[in-house]
Amino acid sequence: MSEQGIKYYVKELLTIAAPIIMGNLGFILIGIGDVVIAGRHSTDTFAAISIATAIINCIMTFGIGLIGGISPLLSNYRGEKRAVKKYFYPSIRFAMVLAVIMCILCLAVIPVIPLLGFEQKLVPHIQEYIFITAFSTFGAYLHMCLKEYLQAFEIVMFPNLVTIFCVFLNLLLNWIFVFGVGPIPSMGVIGLAIASLLVRYFMAFALLIYCYMNMRFNNYHEKGYYKALLSIGMPISLAVLVEFIAFNSVAIFMGRVAGVYAAAQNLVCSLTTIPFMVTFAVSNAIAVKVGFANGAGHIEDLKKYSLVGTVMAVGFMMCSALIFCSFPKAIVGVFTVDEVLFKIAVPVVYVISVFQVFDGLQVALSGICKGVKQTDIVLLANFLAYWCVSIPVGYTLAFKYNLKLIGFWIGLCLSAVVLCLIMIVKLKRFYDRQYKNKNLA
Repeated sequence: MSEQGIKYYVKELLTIAAPIIMGNLGFILIGIGDVVIAGRHSTDTFAAISIATAIINCIMTFGIGLIGGISPLLSNYRGEKRAVKKYFYPSIRFAMVLAVIMCILCLAVIPVIPLLGFEQKLVPHIQEYIFITAFSTFGAYLHMCLKEYLQAFEIVMFPNLVTIFCVFLNLLLNWIFVFGVGPIPSMGVIGLAIASLLVRYFMAFALLIYCYMNMRFNNYHEKGYYKALLSIGMPISLAVLVEFIAFNSVAIFMGRVAGVYAAAQNLVCSLTTIPFMVTFAVSNAIAVKVGFANGAGHIEDLKKYSLVGTVMAVGFMMCSALIFCSFPKAIVGVFTVDEVLFKIAVPVVYVISVFQVFDGLQVALSGICKGVKQTDIVLLANFLAYWCVSIPVGYTLAFKYNLKLIGFWIGLCLSAVVLCLIMIVKLKRFYDRQYKNKNLA
């Protein structure tokens, strides 16, 4: 296996990554559908869901990070030639317990919203959106769990085709519930939340039916599995939480200045998320392939999957950055016709272009870390980069030097550089240790 050429590793990674890219882009297009419809409805609707989703993301991503440990763990088990299908029901139980906890936390934050200093006219809409979205957690977590489970078997086509279909379903439901059609009245923010809830449950049950139609499962209990999931997933989860809170705190900080700044942050985050999800798909493929190679003890394959995957991710982000620099006005114009929002967002796009290159590198490196079960460093790197660099620098530039949203994004650029440096050092030490152990053996 280790004698295979570069084309082999590219093909193997793309076999997994290509359908995930489709699905990830679909997932993002679902969110962008919300943004586009909200922006067409009113700037207040756009601002309200921008703030609400920022708050919800800070809560829900903790559970999503824990569930994200399923595919790298089961990929390692497959590499070790262990039975894997028996972990189907334990995975679902794990996800549903997390969903209950996160739903309660989302509901608990609703009474606090009026105390956070947002524009008074936005507060009721923010509370309504969070209330409905809290109950979509069960669908979202079940979908994520089943997608991770299937990904461990390298079954990626059907889950991601479902996501692509839901792009159009979400747009249709958004249009119906937001603007009203026939007997259905215009519901604005509430309509956006209802559409998201229905789409998340549809995605979850579609994958559940697929699993039952194509696999046979036995009910199985093993406390060691939950312990292993927490061991891998907890650092991933906390790292994702640290990152999401950093990004979404920008919307919250700026939303206290004016709702339009929160809307601008949502808009530019939507822009960065499109290319990010492509590299995140490559990162998932890296985690699966590196995880399998790590479990099987194939050190050369592990190294080559890591290198090839990283080059793919960074190369794509460099192309994306070039497009963003070349057509910033046209890109922002897709999302809004509001002149104030347009003037805020366009200058930020240039800063985002620099951010993307380093973001692509850090996402690839984090996929390698997941595959080799070195997830503690991902948490440490994220904490240092975002909370010791990004937020302090960004807050200072935004408010002391009056750079507003651009200041925060300069801070995020610096954090991406720090992330890359920390993980590169850690992975170099890991590879050196593996080669040393191999030579001793």
